Parts: sequence; structure tokens; C-alpha cells
Amino acid sequence: MKKQRSSIFFWCLLSAALSCSAMAAEEEGGEKAAAAATGEYLDLKPAIITNFGGVGPIHFLKAEIALRVGKNPETGAVVQHHIPQIRHTLVMLLSRQTDETLSTMQGKEQIRQEALAAVQKVLQDEEGKPMVEDLLFNNLIVQR
Repeated sequence: MKKQRSSIFFWCLLSAALSCSAMAAEEEGGEKAAAAATGEYLDLKPAIITNFGGVGPIHFLKAEIALRVGKNPETGAVVQHHIPQIRHTLVMLLSRQTDETLSTMQGKEQIRQEALAAVQKVLQDEEGKPMVEDLLFNNLIVQR
């Protein structure tokens, strides 16, 4: 019974945290999105939070990601337009990971390269060119 209560508490806490981060992102409004889209780097806000690891105990991953889009403001605006599809692609990629790939630097680098290729593929399919030069994990937190 105690384990069930702590599980319910955890899910309520996670839900509240996600709601707060979504509200904060909405409050920041289009001004910050437009400012971020004109720079060389485009931060994906809010951070991506997903579960991973398949069967067994639930594991969570939080990734703060920045995309290097170059100095052309138009490129940043075009990439910003496709952020929902990019976020979906990244969530699906990150949720397929295992403890083994996330426990080594080589595994994390491989995930970073796969994520970059996935983002570039989305943009290639939608716009005819990859548009994103690099993908950076500003923060990568794993809860096991």
C-alpha cells in the first residue's frame, strides 16, 4: 500500500512539474521564441522528458537540447516552425534507449549523432535541406 501511495505521489509530482514547465514556456511567449530563432542556437523549450528502458522498472530521461541553425534568421524561423515534429521525433528516439547506451560517454555521443541525423531528416523531408548543423545536449539527466 505504501509503495502504491509513493507511486501515485510520484506521478502527481511529475504531472505538476510538466504542467508548470509548459505554462512557463507559454508565458515567455513568442518574443523569446522569435529571439531564439534569430540567433545561432535554438533551444528546444521546455526540456524533453520521457521514459525509457522497456520492460521492468520505469526509468526517466530529461534532455535539454539546443540546435545550431547558423546565423541566418530565416533558417531559425523555418526550424522553429517544425519544432513540434522535431520534438516528437526526439521523444521517440530517446524513449527507445537502454541503460547500456545511456551509461557511457560513447553511448551518449552515439545518441547525439542519431538525434542530429533524425532532426536533419525531418527538415530534409519538409524543407528540402537539413538546415541544422549540430545538436547539443545542454543537460542530460537519467533517473533509474
